[in-house]
Amino acid sequence: MIVIPKERIAKYKEKGWWQEVTLDDIFKKHTADHPDTMALVDAPNTMELYGREPTRLTWQQSEERVMRYAAMFTRQGLKKDDVLIVQLPNIVDLSIVYLTCARLGIIVSPVPTLYRDNELKDIAQQVDAKAIITASCIGKYDHAALALRLQAASPMLEKVFCLGNVDDSTDVVAVEAELLNYTDDDAALVMDAANKANVSADEIFTICWTSGTESSPKGVPRSYNEWLSIARLISEANEVQSNANFLNPFPMVNMAGIGTCFFAWAINGGTLVQHHPFDLGLFIQQIRDEDITNTSAPPTLLNLLLQNDDMLKGINFDRLRTIGSGSAPLSEWMVTGYQEKYDVHITNLFGSNEGSALMSSYGVIADPVLRARYFPRFFAQSKDGSLTTDGFEARIVDPDTEEEILEAGVIGELRVKGPAVFSGYWRAPEVTARSFDADGWFKTGDLFQIAGEDKEFLEYFGRLKDVVIRGGMNISPVEIETLLMAYPPVADVAIVGAPDNIMGERVCAFIVPKKDQVVKLEAINNYLRDDKGVAIFKQVERLEIVDSLPRNAIGKVLKTALRDQLSK
Repeated sequence: MIVIPKERIAKYKEKGWWQEVTLDDIFKKHTADHPDTMALVDAPNTMELYGREPTRLTWQQSEERVMRYAAMFTRQGLKKDDVLIVQLPNIVDLSIVYLTCARLGIIVSPVPTLYRDNELKDIAQQVDAKAIITASCIGKYDHAALALRLQAASPMLEKVFCLGNVDDSTDVVAVEAELLNYTDDDAALVMDAANKANVSADEIFTICWTSGTESSPKGVPRSYNEWLSIARLISEANEVQSNANFLNPFPMVNMAGIGTCFFAWAINGGTLVQHHPFDLGLFIQQIRDEDITNTSAPPTLLNLLLQNDDMLKGINFDRLRTIGSGSAPLSEWMVTGYQEKYDVHITNLFGSNEGSALMSSYGVIADPVLRARYFPRFFAQSKDGSLTTDGFEARIVDPDTEEEILEAGVIGELRVKGPAVFSGYWRAPEVTARSFDADGWFKTGDLFQIAGEDKEFLEYFGRLKDVVIRGGMNISPVEIETLLMAYPPVADVAIVGAPDNIMGERVCAFIVPKKDQVVKLEAINNYLRDDKGVAIFKQVERLEIVDSLPRNAIGKVLKTALRDQLSK
């Protein structure tokens, strides 16, 4: 299924930004070039996660497993353009399912393992899902029962596929048993199905879902070419080499897991090592044991590790040279610390399911202090001219006047366009129309300003709808959060607007103090005023001390949950 306008496809292919090469083409080439090289690796805790011993597959073994999955899906009636909901943890079979769907033209709709009846029912109805694949149990939760309830509530959903132990009395398709039924005749069956599908790189591969931290989830369809554009940008920014070993700590359900890890692995080859659920000790162990060269981690985790040198002992930093981080502002101290102590480059990543793709890499901004704070405004300023921008463009616009902002120091909305940016939300023409401006730029809803002596940088200032409006004055939460993260007693912080009958909103800080530290409201404001010179109207007026901040699967603070606490 192709939802991208024909003129856009023609333009990007003419410029060489998009090609005719599919994910399946890339996978088959790696398999032919290095069949015996390790491709996919489970985490050591797979038995505890869903009741199966960890698996390691070479590229050739991965191909053989894809063929078995393809035969199973075809025998069970799945075909091109059918939508398959995928609710699996980060395991080897998750990648296999994606590769299988790419071969057959089945559309993948990946969902977090934490989603339950309400979220799944809404998604199944939006996409007219034909099937769901999950594990019988993930952790201690009965996902087979969840999938069967979804099937009962969704008339279009015909099949439930389950990995793990399956009750024979149910209508669930037992995946392991089906895979064992593969015969020589199935090879011809799969080849015929793949030939009939004739998958194009312009067709939808995934329908992912927005995080829903501020509104209900929306479907974001992305083609193979759109994903491959992101992967090329990520690979360049993260200095990925051909023998890379990727460690993926993020659920493979959106940009963080699929774009930065799965597709980066797919185009570069190497090994994809999975991690789930997040466990700090196991994460460090895998970096050591699997000789990891590339990974990503939230800023709070990188801050913690840099403060505890013993946890990093034994890591081969001659191999692990680049770590991606984002979803929250980066500490200048952290980015500088890794570079000076370990010669590790922290890449500052800013992206979204829709295709925002700002990347502040060592190759573009070598100074760690600047890299922590800024993104390049012009994306072809690599020192050696090697940065592949793949046609990605960004500009800052006044959301009230729709005029482009060209001067430094004026906050406006980030607008993006290019081959990595999606074409519109799934079956939501009105929402799509509101999300793009008259010139075809996607309205990200993110606030930035132009910065730098030569106006060469972009600086993030928070979400357009996340602004605290106090007495008619707009206050960027990110600005205050960034300053307070540098305040020694603070381990973590989130700023939200507390409702106020007089001022509309007042600045409220949810703060996690460092161990054995005390945080007081007066001391915070003295620091902001005296040490940082912050205007008085931006000072904190309400302080909430908490043990931790609520975050989603990719590390973003759930500010809706914090605002809900204030309204109780």
